[in-house]
Order: sequence, then structure tokens, then C-alpha cells
Amino acid sequence: MADSSTLMLGTARSLLVDSSVFDSRLAETSKDHLFLGLMPEEGRDVLPHVETRVVLVGEAGSNEEIINALEEIKVPYIRTDNVKEFGEEESAEFETVFVLTDFKNPDYTYLYKHDNRIIGPPVVLHYAMKQEPLPFSSRPLYCTTMVNLVLCFTGFRKKDEVVNLVNLVHHMGGTIRKDFSSKVTHLIAHSTHGEKYRLAVCMGTPILKPDWIYKAWERRNEINFNAGVDEFRTEFKVSPFQDCVLSFLGFSDDEKKSMEEMTEMQGGQYLDVGDERCTHLVVEENTIKELPFIPSKRLYVVKQEWFWGSIQMDARAGESMYFYEKPDSPALKKSVSLLSLNTPNSNRKRRRLKDTLVQLTKETEISPFPPRKRQSAEHSLSMGSLLDISNTPDSGKTLGENVKSKGSTPAQMKQSARWQVAKELYQTESNYVDILTTVLELFKNPLEKEGQLGGPILAQEEIKTIFGSIPDVFEVHTRIKADLEELVINWSEDKSVGDIILKYSKDLVKAYPPFVNFFEMSKETIVRCEKLKPRFHAFLKINQAKPECGRQTLVELLIRPVQRLPSVALLLNDIKKHTANDNPDKVTLEKAIESLKEVMTHINEDKRKTEGQKQIFDVVYEVDGCPANLLSSHRILVQRVETIALGEKPCDRGEHVTLFLFNDCLEIARKRHKVITTFRSPHGNTRPPASLKHITLMPLSQIRKVLDLKETEDCQNAFALVVHPPTEQDNLLFSFQMTAEEMGKEAWLRTLCRHIANTICKADAEELIQSTDPDTVQVNTKDMDSTLSRASRAIKKTSKKVTRAFSFTKTPKRVIQRAFMVTRTPDGKSPTAGLENYTGGRLVSSSTLAGIHSPSMVSLPSMFEKKYHTFSRSTTHLI
Repeated sequence: MADSSTLMLGTARSLLVDSSVFDSRLAETSKDHLFLGLMPEEGRDVLPHVETRVVLVGEAGSNEEIINALEEIKVPYIRTDNVKEFGEEESAEFETVFVLTDFKNPDYTYLYKHDNRIIGPPVVLHYAMKQEPLPFSSRPLYCTTMVNLVLCFTGFRKKDEVVNLVNLVHHMGGTIRKDFSSKVTHLIAHSTHGEKYRLAVCMGTPILKPDWIYKAWERRNEINFNAGVDEFRTEFKVSPFQDCVLSFLGFSDDEKKSMEEMTEMQGGQYLDVGDERCTHLVVEENTIKELPFIPSKRLYVVKQEWFWGSIQMDARAGESMYFYEKPDSPALKKSVSLLSLNTPNSNRKRRRLKDTLVQLTKETEISPFPPRKRQSAEHSLSMGSLLDISNTPDSGKTLGENVKSKGSTPAQMKQSARWQVAKELYQTESNYVDILTTVLELFKNPLEKEGQLGGPILAQEEIKTIFGSIPDVFEVHTRIKADLEELVINWSEDKSVGDIILKYSKDLVKAYPPFVNFFEMSKETIVRCEKLKPRFHAFLKINQAKPECGRQTLVELLIRPVQRLPSVALLLNDIKKHTANDNPDKVTLEKAIESLKEVMTHINEDKRKTEGQKQIFDVVYEVDGCPANLLSSHRILVQRVETIALGEKPCDRGEHVTLFLFNDCLEIARKRHKVITTFRSPHGNTRPPASLKHITLMPLSQIRKVLDLKETEDCQNAFALVVHPPTEQDNLLFSFQMTAEEMGKEAWLRTLCRHIANTICKADAEELIQSTDPDTVQVNTKDMDSTLSRASRAIKKTSKKVTRAFSFTKTPKRVIQRAFMVTRTPDGKSPTAGLENYTGGRLVSSSTLAGIHSPSMVSLPSMFEKKYHTFSRSTTHLI
């Protein structure tokens, strides 16, 4: 029977208009086989109408959900517990469809044996929900989990297992193909061997384990479930090293350990070199010249590129392309003899010739890559100020005698020093463009390529973070290189080098800041993705080993744009030194150098702004409940100070308080007692939970005085702020003890006062600081860390929780105070007489709070009561 045999059931009658017209049962309705050979379109006019009859067997007849679904699509149904009443009947007037809830009971066996059409409840519910007619398959169809999926099997030895899997696929609406082709959507593999597996790898067809089918069948009653979705099938991918036992030869201990861990992650096993159970021997071809033993015919001896290539494409790569051959093997000798028929036969002469060619290459060409760095160099790279141009440009390079160019120019016997430096500028520019080309063609473009085997290696956001504006930098320097090449080929002393740099100075300003500012983030993204994504780690291993990279890592290549502009500035300085004073290019070079410095200054300023904005975002994430209006383009973080509260304001005494000083405000946050939850980004990265709790965000204009509390036996390293919030009638006192030792109290108070003075436009910041005896304001640091003090704070917190739990009103005290202030007249009396007589309520008690003496609300001396006549209350609010 055909896999695609279906007919659509109408409201009561329908036509058989598809391949099911060729079913044997239909062919027997005519002795002359009238319908055989007709196309479906022709069959519409010839085939008789048949009435549909749906039979609900056993439990299906008592399922109200199925009955409602059939009534919704207007399909008549019959209930029965005896399938034999209908199973043996064959009528040209009726097309009987049986609905069974179990495809393993005797009723199913009887109906299947008599070639009846059978469907499961999920089919009825699925098409009823879509308001579509029921499909009828020539095979029993329980659900639509695998509809439109075409499967092929490989690597199975037990026939019963394959038969069972094929039946399950058919029950879920899938199709089976014996031979692998482009129409196959999924390959079910029991191993990583065979021609079908190789074809699936080449075509990018998902290769899955048999468990995928079993798990999909377990979810057969889920109406909207589709077994082909990536989220479900990813769990059942066949690992690249499944059925493989690997051993590693020629690697360092750290590399070997890393590769062994990677082998287990990719479904394989590893053993010591020489173990007979090994299926693959991975060799470091650069260090191993000869194998320590003669490998058996069953052992694959491959280069390390096979290992990393398999991980990158998430499938076992073909070994034939990666076989390891020792240098004196016959195959290698044959290839060498074919490629170099005129070379001497002596190995000594060949080595001598090779060394001579290497030496000549070093003497005539500048290599774009410095000597190999340590593997840990990428973690020690740091980005200093671009204005520091004291580093030598492209260290380790040898100046050449000939300029590398497309055309040939007559050799000039004695060139000026000015030309020599200009030639060096061109050569370094050419090498720099080659490095950028390598970054784009070897790394960025392959990562962005669509249709990668195994799916995308990195997300688009990660690729953008890593490479940033490298294409823009490449485009600018490609044009600079072309202009310098033209200048060097057609050299004369009156040619201007400075004009070329000035011509592209604006383009450099646009291209460099986006990359330089986020270079650290780019480096962190590379390290993180390499650690968390094995395919990306394998991708880097493969490409970083290629000659184009000069054995450098991607991070080491990406730092070149950070170093390039200082190198250019140095070379321009050298050209200027060798330029005559009467040469017009002397002035132009000075302008070019200044333009480069402006570009680098702009980059540094932009970098500082970017880092400042990042610091503010870090504060927002670290402080739970931090107001959103803290984020502002003009705001920068100045200082962070760790303190302990000494009063009852702005939080309880003994609380650990962090003060974030910004250029116009002060964020006050306390240490959280419990961490409730974590922040998870859309990309799946978990951000650490907020460690601080927001208390208040206070404009600096609200700080009236900064009190430098004198050092006494009972008060040490303490200070206080006299604050007048717009919601309070009287001044408040916020007192703190500094805990951080890296910054002294005097330096902190001077920094705070300077920014307060800038905010209120006051010239002398020193007037804001006043040295005060701590006893005057009732502040002390005595017994802050004692056991009794900690117990007292714990009791106070518990008391507050109990009070809130049993309070009859949840109205905040501050709201009541504000309401009371609004209702008062300018003379201080309430406009309502009734309020004067109300003495027992909460309103009166809140109005007398200012008269209560406490360490947080003391009667401050009159010298602190200076009025700021130049500011209105509206200016105290944050923008």
C-alpha cells in the first residue's frame, strides 16, 4: 500500500480523489478495473460517492472530548463494543473508520487483520481543532506527531527492532524510505558507520538515535506535539564519537586531558596509546615523526584535525581525508616527487635548500605575524590608553629591500631615508590588511555562513559582539593601503604622505571606537564561548592551526586594531624627521599626526564614556529595586564606599550600607539579608543575584552639610550628612562609619563635597565640610561588632516583621506625614477644627515625630540651618 494514501472525509459524503483509488479493495469493486490508470483529477468524475461511517470502539465511545470533536466537524458516529459487527463488512456505500484508544488490544489486531481503516483519538482532536476534515491513511494512524517526516534507518542488526520502529513511525504519520536520498528528513542510526551516515553528514540531514522514536511515541496523546522540532530532537542527536574509542599521541598533558574530556562530552571513550580496543589514534602531526608501534588494520591513525573537525560539524568526519602519514612514507615521497621533479634527491640538500629559501623570505618580505606567544597570552592581553604610542610598531619584523606590489618597478640604487620609512609604512599597512582579511575570511564569514553542518556554531549576537566593526576598519585600511601603494611605486620627494592620513581621518573616527571600546567584551565572549561551546572551540582549533593565522589565536589577531593607530603615528613621526623643512609635506605630516592623536583621544573619551555607562548598569543590576531614572547619559559613577549605618536613618543601626556617589546624586543601598531569585537573560545566561537592596536615591542638592566627626575613643572613622528631603519638615542626620581601608575618610569627604558644590553651583567646596564633636550629634561607633549589638539588631528586625504582620493598616508612615503637611496652613494650624481635637489617632502621633529626640533626628544647632535661597524644591528631584 502506498505511504501517502489518504482520502478526505466530508460532512457526510466524500470522494476518494488520491492514490487510495488504487487500493486493492477499491479495484475489486469493478471486474474490469475501470479506475486503474486514472489520474486523481479524472477520478472525480468517475468514482462513486461513499458515505462515511465513524465507529467509536470501546473507551473511545465514552470519551466526551472525542464525541464533541466529531460533532463540531459534523461527522456522524456509532458506538460499539463488538468490532466484529462491522469489521468483516465490505460495502461500496459506506467507508467505515474505526477509532481506537489502544493499538495493542485484540480489537486492533482483528481490525488490522481484516484491512480496516483505524485512527486514534489524537487524530480526531487535532483535525477538529484545525476545523479540517479527517484524513484517512491506508495504514493505522494513531496521531500526527510525525506527519511530513521521511525517515531512513542504518546500522541495525536486529530485524524485530526495526519492524517495531517502522510500525511506530507509521502510527505517528511518518514515512519510511529504504534508500537514503534528498527527500529523507531524518536518519535513524545505530552507529556512525556506513554509506547512509556519510551521505547524511554531507547533506546536513539530522542523524538521531532510535530513542527519538520511542520518546515521541510516549507523547502520542499530546495533540499539538511535533517530533521534528529542534527543541525535542536535539536531545537524541547521534554524538560524533559514538562507538569510538580514542587515544592521543604527541600532545602535552594539558592538551591531552582537555581532549579526553571533550571525547567523553561527545559520546566517545578514550584509552591509553597501544590498547587493542582503540578504534582511533589521534596524532599531533607536528611533533610525532614516527609511530611507536605498527598499527593494526582496524585502527584509524588520523591527524588532530579529524578530531576537531568532527566536533565542529557535530558528526564523525570521514577518516580518509585525515590519515596520518610519517614524513618518509611512500605516499608522501610520491607526492613530493610529483610536485618537485627537479629537486635534489639528498635529504641534506633538500633541508639546506629549504633553510635558504626561508632565509631569503625573511630578507625580502615582512611577515605580518610576530613570534609565537604563550597560550596564556590571550588572557594577559590588556588594552591601555591609545595615546601611549611608545611601543615599537610591529616588533619582530625585518625591513625588506623590495616593496611588495602587483607591478614591478625599476630598482633604485640609493633611496632617501624618507622613502625607506614611507615604504615601511606601506609594508606594515599591507600586513595589517592581510591580518584583517584573515580574521574576516577565516573566522567571521564561516561563522555567519548559512546552512552549517550541525547548525550555527554561534548566535548572531555573539558573532556581532566578537567582531564588532572589523569590516568597517578593513574597508578604510584597504583604501589607505591602495593609496600608499600608489605613492611608493610612483615615489618622488614632493609626494605627500600626510594627505593620505588626513583624507581618511573622519573614516577612522567612525570605524575604530565601536571596536576598541568593546574589545574587552569581545575577548570575554570568545573565552566564554570557547569554554561552553565545544563546536566553537573545535572551530578555533582548526582555523588557528592554519598558516594564514601565523599560529596565533583569534584574540591575538583581534588586538591588532587596538595597536595599529599608535604604530602609524610613530611611523609618521619618523617620516617627519626625514622630511626637509622646505617640503610642503612637513606641515601636512604635522596635521596628520595631530589628526591621529585626535582620533585616539576621541576613542579614549568614547571608551571612558562607554565604561562609565557600563558601571551604571552594573549598579542597577547589583541593587535590587534601583530606580530606573538612575540611568542617564550625563551621569557617571564617581566613587563607591562601603560603610556601616550608625543611626536609625536611612536604615537600622549596624546595617552594612554601600554609598554610590554619582556626579549629581547619591545612591544608598544596604546589604540584602536573603537572596530570593536570579536574573536570567533572554540568551540563557544567568546573572548573579542582586546583593544589595535599594534604600534611597538622593540628589546631592539635598545635602546641606558634611560633618567630619572627630576621632575619639567611642567614635572612629565616622562621618555624617545633614540632609533635608522635600518630604520632611526638619533636617535629618545620616551617620556612617567607613569600613574600606583603600580610601581615607578625608579624601572621600573632599570628593563628596566637590561634587555637591558642582551640583549647587557653589565655588568653595571646603565650606560644606565641618569638623564636629560626635557627642554633639549623638553618634558613636562603640560596640558595633559585639554579640549584644548583633542580638539587639536581630530582635529589632523580628519585632518589625511581627508589627507589620499584625498591623491593621498598611499605609506607610511617610505617606501619612506628607498628607498631614499638605493639610497644614502657612501659620502651622490645621484648617479643620476637628483635627485639632483628634489626639488619639496616628495623624497626631506622626505630626509630633519631629519633636522626638533620637540619634537620627536630633535638634541640630542653628549653624546647620542655613537656607539655600537660590534653589526651589522642584530642583531637588532627579531628571
